[in-house]
Amino acid sequence: MSVLGWLVLGLAAGWIGSHIVDNQGKGPLLDIVLGIAGAFVGGLLFSAIGASPITHLSLYSLFVAVTGSVIVLVGYHALRDSRRL
Repeated sequence: MSVLGWLVLGLAAGWIGSHIVDNQGKGPLLDIVLGIAGAFVGGLLFSAIGASPITHLSLYSLFVAVTGSVIVLVGYHALRDSRRL
């Protein structure tokens, strides 16, 4: 997949994941970064369980990326909230 494809998938996954986790976006740049990290985590997770990882821009790849994005965002919030204590 091209760099532009990863950016589009990362933006969409980050935005959707942000709305699932805390019902608000973090801003376009952070949504993209967390979404791309989530796509990578989702791809690794799905590969580990024997499912197909992200191969091209599709609804399945978006599902994998959003799943990973939610995992990354939960970790992000846990780290951010632990620093406030």
